[in-house]
Amino acid sequence: MKILILQDCLRSGGTERQSVLLARDFAAGGHPTTLLTFRPGGALASTVHPAVHRQSLQPFDLHIDWLAPGLTDAVARAAPDVILCMGRIANCYAGRIQRRLPSVVVIATMRTGKHLPWLFRRSLKQVRHIISNSNEARDRLVAEYGVPLEKVAVIHNSLVFPAGPATVRSHALRAAHGAGPATTVLLCVAMFRPEKNQRALVEIVAGLPATADWQLWLAGSGPARAACEQLVAEKNLSTHVKFLGFQRDPSALYASADIAVHASWSEALSNFLIESQSRGLPVVAYEAQGIRECMLPGDTGWVIPRDDRAAFRATLDRLMTEPAIERLRRAARAQAFARAAFDPQRQVAAYIDLFHQLSAASVP
Repeated sequence: MKILILQDCLRSGGTERQSVLLARDFAAGGHPTTLLTFRPGGALASTVHPAVHRQSLQPFDLHIDWLAPGLTDAVARAAPDVILCMGRIANCYAGRIQRRLPSVVVIATMRTGKHLPWLFRRSLKQVRHIISNSNEARDRLVAEYGVPLEKVAVIHNSLVFPAGPATVRSHALRAAHGAGPATTVLLCVAMFRPEKNQRALVEIVAGLPATADWQLWLAGSGPARAACEQLVAEKNLSTHVKFLGFQRDPSALYASADIAVHASWSEALSNFLIESQSRGLPVVAYEAQGIRECMLPGDTGWVIPRDDRAAFRATLDRLMTEPAIERLRRAARAQAFARAAFDPQRQVAAYIDLFHQLSAASVP
């Protein structure tokens, strides 16, 4: 089976990481796979597996996400059996591709909590099928956009990075940032975009008890970073809040932190939260689409009503003072849950099974 994955750009976001992972595993399974992007380059471009055919439409990076010159012709030349559209912009083109290539199985994906553009909504009606990465996203497609339930399959995100030990913290990186053995390191790995809401995390930790020993590590890059850095300076939190930049592989951060924190309002399922739990970190996050499916609520993670900073802060305070033995037990439960629920082999197999079903149904 020939598979084409469509993505606008290989920036450092969670959808892009899933695209790279799926392309690698599809190819490893013996399926010729093309990863077609609008823009060349990108932070994750160097992570694409050599077995994957990598192609871009723009002759050089014009820094325009939506510009896809010669898209339908390029797709037709690739002659795929299945086209998987990843990301909002790629999905906006999904309907056009399906109209141009009616015999090909074109699949849209629902991976966002944002409002869907008109072209995206039109594509939902025209493509052969839709994959949502959470049950909440599926329910939203049905209730808000009128998509028939039978047209949607739910396949959760896969763990991107091989999971290491869950209960042994690495002290070298902590020491490098001035965190002692008793310091609680709060971690957030996400692109700096307004909807990721790192500013809210800064506001939350600014109100932690004065006696608390903590650091907040913010890993990622993006246009909202400068404003967040300014907020940290204004609140005199520079010794507590660390900006770690883009991490091609954040495994060392997971091994060095204590609690994962997330304040995004636009998720459909957070890679960061499931990766954190696979390393034994408890997670605390604002309510958003699919967030409850990332964790065992009240056990391996806590879902906080959006903008309830007091509740978020109180949960952090409780976890920071939790007995060590309970921390170890919770870490084991988080690890077991995440590694079972988001196992890459199982998720990739679900994609391939669906592709075969849809391809068989399209044969006259």
